[in-house]
Amino acid sequence: MTAFVLATANAHKVEEISAILEPLGVTLIPRPQDLGDVVEVGDTLEENALIKARALVAHTGKAAIADDTGLFVDALDGLPGVKSARYAGEHATDLENVDKLLGALESVPDEQRSARFVTVAAVAYPDGSWFVVEGEMPGHIGHGPKGLNGFGYDPVFIPSEVAPRTLAEISPEEKNELSHRGHAFRALAVALATR
Repeated sequence: MTAFVLATANAHKVEEISAILEPLGVTLIPRPQDLGDVVEVGDTLEENALIKARALVAHTGKAAIADDTGLFVDALDGLPGVKSARYAGEHATDLENVDKLLGALESVPDEQRSARFVTVAAVAYPDGSWFVVEGEMPGHIGHGPKGLNGFGYDPVFIPSEVAPRTLAEISPEEKNELSHRGHAFRALAVALATR
């Protein structure tokens, strides 16, 4: 397989994606530091992932990999969804996003707190071709943060496979094995191997 520029500047995501893809033979090139913020104006995770991947291709002239992830909470009609990173505002911190989510679910009983994480991973090439893959992880939202691992909504998301532990209470290796991002990027590696 060839090398790809990785679109994310999020150090946590770089670590997770590298741990998943590099053992599968995918070489990742760090995002250039001279590339400014890429404005995510898409209405879907797929649109945003492609916006980011194409911006990297335009900037570097090399094939690029990008992803976009959303947390979809059933009791909130799918919110925060595509706006998960900006749920509490344009420059919200992880803690502010989690606090807003817990506030919105304050009166929602356990049996109605179902949710799923979805990651769309996109590959874009200099010739204009592209493809996307998707990974999903079902679970539900807890009543308060638990655990010290992970980032984002991990301390309040309880995956169905490891309940009652949150994503922040399991090891990075276990998270990569069962997570939405793990599923998406393993699917991406399979797709790359067959191209």
